[in-house]
Amino acid sequence: MFSLLNKNISGLHQTAYILGFFAFLSQLLALLRDRLLAHSFGASEALDIYYAAFRIPDFIFITVASIVSVSVLVPFLTDAINNKEGKMFMSEIFSVFLFLIVIVCSIAFFLIPKIVPMILVGFSLEAMDQVIGLSRVLLLSPVLLGLSNFFTSIIQVNRKFFVYALSPLFYNLGIIIGIIFFYPLWGLKGLVLGVILGAFMHLAIQLPSIYRLGFIPKPAFVHNLNKIKKIIILSLPRTLALSANNIALIFLVGLASTMGEGSVSVFTFAFSLQSVPLSIIGISYSVAAFPTLAKLFSNKQVDLFFQQITAAARHIVFWTTVALVLFIVLRAQIVRTILGSGKFDWSDTRLTAACLAAFSLSVTGQSLVLLFIRGYYAAGKTIKPVLISIFSAVIIVVSAFSLRWVFINMGFVRDGIGMVFRIDDLKNINVLILPISYSLGTFINAGLLWFFFQRDFDRFSPALRKSFLQTFIASIVMGVFAYFSLNLLNGVFDINTFWGIFLQGFLSGITGLIVLVFVLKLLGNEEVDEILLTIKQRLHLGIH
Repeated sequence: MFSLLNKNISGLHQTAYILGFFAFLSQLLALLRDRLLAHSFGASEALDIYYAAFRIPDFIFITVASIVSVSVLVPFLTDAINNKEGKMFMSEIFSVFLFLIVIVCSIAFFLIPKIVPMILVGFSLEAMDQVIGLSRVLLLSPVLLGLSNFFTSIIQVNRKFFVYALSPLFYNLGIIIGIIFFYPLWGLKGLVLGVILGAFMHLAIQLPSIYRLGFIPKPAFVHNLNKIKKIIILSLPRTLALSANNIALIFLVGLASTMGEGSVSVFTFAFSLQSVPLSIIGISYSVAAFPTLAKLFSNKQVDLFFQQITAAARHIVFWTTVALVLFIVLRAQIVRTILGSGKFDWSDTRLTAACLAAFSLSVTGQSLVLLFIRGYYAAGKTIKPVLISIFSAVIIVVSAFSLRWVFINMGFVRDGIGMVFRIDDLKNINVLILPISYSLGTFINAGLLWFFFQRDFDRFSPALRKSFLQTFIASIVMGVFAYFSLNLLNGVFDINTFWGIFLQGFLSGITGLIVLVFVLKLLGNEEVDEILLTIKQRLHLGIH
């Protein structure tokens, strides 16, 4: 087990596939987690309270923990990790971060009662009190996850991707333990204790590898203040970019609190489901590429830098476009299979499915944003992605409030959008505003990053354009066949049962994928040839 955790992994696609596989396992646990929550609570006020309690702790994690983020530390560690001075400096960074995160969380503990009523304006006083109490417990989470984030930088530079990939599994496992065992004992507080357990396990799984690498940090006085300042200055752009997106999400959750009971839950469920392809594809490829990109740029190997990021982008476009179309066509089957249990009724299912479709429109954009940003960070160019991220976050917030006004004052627009998503007969249709606004902001973010990346790397856009066009055409054909398969299988299976709805969606998806491969082969697509060759090689190695 320890040998596996400490194995070095090299190569973009090998690393991406390993990360993608473990991300898939992690997402299975995350889906089990969401199913348990949906079964126990449905889209209810109790679950709204639980999800709302994460907003402030998550904001602290995203802002403060960015000081020791992978994006900031990896370029530095690439050059300094093997010398004594570098290890001493890591201890200094560890000490500064631990001091800062504890101070910030301590201040937040006292300010939360002032902040929560300003955000969740639609919640009752009793619900706000519960959010305040749960948020205070969850302040342990950014401390534990921040420390884990610090160790992740060391792990990635040493290419110990197995242990990095395992951490999210243990995080979700802790939450599941909280749902099954802690909630019956302590109610909603038991749920957040499960989150704390998961955060602790996320950290603990990395400690054996850190120990073997000889990087156990110790509390240390800061001897080189200039270097600390340099790290903080480097982290500021990423902090601003992530903070902007998180603030936009806080605004969306606050807006959801005014849209009726269960709206925060529906929004969060849909957001989690659309994050599955993002985690498996977008994050896996961007994480796999980043250490190599940083090293190539540091060594002034610009051509290889370009080849690496183009290869990652082509495969991201391929996989996410396929996932996007399947999620839109099979949205009801996906939501009913994963969440349709217990107190999660048919209305909750339809509303969540509609929000999932709206979110899915931006999956490719979200994944490319992750890669573009890491590409810029590896090249030491941080200003552009920060300004673009802030601008897109503003677009998300402005769009949400503008659409809210449109839905209230222009009923025909609301009804038209409801008809497109087939939920025009439901009461809290307004929750659709949130994913539509988020996708719009993401489109703009990805489009602007693509434009500037093309300007900086002239060959980038032509290399991607062909891949995107082929994949888009094949995915549309796939979606049409999957849709007709749904209708054909509608009378074959009892879609009121778990296995009936699962088999209807699964077989329709398989039919679509077979058609996809056939069309891509006709178009001479490079990505599908590479994937089929990789599968053939793996099968050949397995046989021998």
